[in-house]
Amino acid sequence: MNEMYSMGLSIHSVGAVFLLGTIFLNIVSLRLAKDIKKYKRVMSIFLIPLSITSIGLAVFTGTIMMAAKHLDFTIENIVMIIISITIIVLEARRAKYLTFMRNDRERVLEAYSMFASKILYTQFALVMVISIWMWLI
Repeated sequence: MNEMYSMGLSIHSVGAVFLLGTIFLNIVSLRLAKDIKKYKRVMSIFLIPLSITSIGLAVFTGTIMMAAKHLDFTIENIVMIIISITIIVLEARRAKYLTFMRNDRERVLEAYSMFASKILYTQFALVMVISIWMWLI
């Protein structure tokens, strides 16, 4: 049983690193974007599904670890749950803004870039802080 729990923690850590990498990839693609139509296409085909999958991986493995600990709610677990909900809400806001954004407006990419950058940097900081906290315990 202890080996399974250790393996689960390792998988959860890999999920957190994958989530950090996905957020970083989103930041880089946003910085390199020149055309809003191409950016929206790349986002809808590749990056939004990748982001949702990486968030789902971290949340799913965290849920499995909570079940393995018999739903023992520690302060670390409560903070992780709050951060997970926050990341999901922020990602939904970012995707919704991108979906309903009008392409024909002037400086639409700059406006979206400012909005999305705030969200992405917030997500990156939240995941990095909780990861460092958990890896140092």
